[in-house]
Amino acid sequence: MKRILLCTTAFLLFQHISAQSLNKMQWFNEPEKWEIKNNALIMNVTANSDYWRISHYGFTADDAPFYYASYGGEFEAKVKLTGNYIARFDQMGLMIRVDEKNYIKTGVEFVDGKFNISTVVTHDKSDWSVTTLEKAPPFVWIKVVRRLDAIEVFFSYDDKTYILTRNAPLQDNTPVMVGLMAASPDGKGFEAKFENFKVTHLPDQRRVEWLKNHQE
Repeated sequence: MKRILLCTTAFLLFQHISAQSLNKMQWFNEPEKWEIKNNALIMNVTANSDYWRISHYGFTADDAPFYYASYGGEFEAKVKLTGNYIARFDQMGLMIRVDEKNYIKTGVEFVDGKFNISTVVTHDKSDWSVTTLEKAPPFVWIKVVRRLDAIEVFFSYDDKTYILTRNAPLQDNTPVMVGLMAASPDGKGFEAKFENFKVTHLPDQRRVEWLKNHQE
């Protein structure tokens, strides 16, 4: 049993220190103009693009830029967001995606002149929740944590103090696409900058509990 614990610890340590390289990710709906510079992804967001399914509006959109890598298990992902938001519903942030019918996108969304922490949860149909920010910050940090069958969404102004805004279901034990998303549903696009994107694997709660209960 000690050997199992040591192997598990070593594996988790390796996963913890292995950060995602922006150069090794791939595009879904690649925008016309983008670059990676100084550990940041900068893109010109595609005009009239979005992710949404059916509810309230009656249409489905699945055509916004998404730069991602695939992950299994439990993890934490975070990124620093800076956007030159122009039009209503201009948005950027993180997306965790199983397929076109099951995904969560969350980040900053510009609505009626105000900045919001916005989360869309889609399981066949989409829902939308927003938390309006009291000030217009120069940037915002977004963090998501996948634990078991749920995603927790947090935001921060300083990458130190994080505020929980949403807890939403997402199928567990299923590989997911994790990455950087931006959309401009009503606009002609805008410049979005993603900095310090990092995905950190977390110890699987069920496995840790099993090991704890089966120690010699």
